[in-house]
Amino acid sequence: MTVSIGSHVVGGGNPVYVIAEIGLNHNGDVEIAKQLIDVAARAGANAVKFQKRTPEIATPPHMRDTPRETPWGTMSYLEYRYRVEFDRDQYIEIGDHATLQGLDWFASPWDVPSVDFLEDLGVAAHKVASASLTDIELLTALRDTGKPIILSTGMSTVDQIDRAMATLDTDRVVLMHATSTYPMEPEEANIKMIATLRDRYAGVPVGYSGHERGLQISLAAVALGAVAVERHITLDRTMWGSDHAASLEPAGLDHLVRDIRVIETALGDGVKRIYEGEHAPMAKLRRVPA
Repeated sequence: MTVSIGSHVVGGGNPVYVIAEIGLNHNGDVEIAKQLIDVAARAGANAVKFQKRTPEIATPPHMRDTPRETPWGTMSYLEYRYRVEFDRDQYIEIGDHATLQGLDWFASPWDVPSVDFLEDLGVAAHKVASASLTDIELLTALRDTGKPIILSTGMSTVDQIDRAMATLDTDRVVLMHATSTYPMEPEEANIKMIATLRDRYAGVPVGYSGHERGLQISLAAVALGAVAVERHITLDRTMWGSDHAASLEPAGLDHLVRDIRVIETALGDGVKRIYEGEHAPMAKLRRVPA
């Protein structure tokens, strides 16, 4: 089964769909967001992704008054969430910038009003963050949009994934194996889950959303059949913010996309053949003909 997102087809032997997750790494600054979009476009990514919250709904009550040290001073966690949230005009500006760069763009809505907000802007798809996988009200609202849905499965049990998949229209879902630690250590990657998910939800395209340092695990996921790869990106991993340390800097994203395309080519079709380049070595080295 394949899922169409914008002008791209995900799954079915098509090129790996590379999502550059900007998330909140713009730190509430439209110009930083635009720079990150440019980074994604130059690297050859297919899409950029943001996060959209209605802070008074999406912020857990026990977290709202927690003090947070920020570049703008000490503020409550709820105030911080408002500070880094883009409004409609800002989203139009960054969405247009992504479109002009030839990228699909969408976001992870964390509440139902955010679904309506993004639908009004005409996003190409919707992404369900791992933290939202158990939010059946949100999943139902997303299903009802009729848009493709990319569903991350970090911090979730198989039973919880089953329930989410039963809620959604699975012919429009790309399922993403994920582990929600930031940054993630290799022993928590468990990328053999890609095959497990593919077998359990037959026909549903399965990709990988990574939070590790480096590229090796994401590239191994592609070799194991991931049809999409999502990684956080940043201008500088030392910037203030919770996701920068688990993100790729511009050179890292360049190398990721380059190496994914090499692996796609190298995987081939599984049919054994003698290649043109083997004829000369065969004539020189094979002593006993068939």
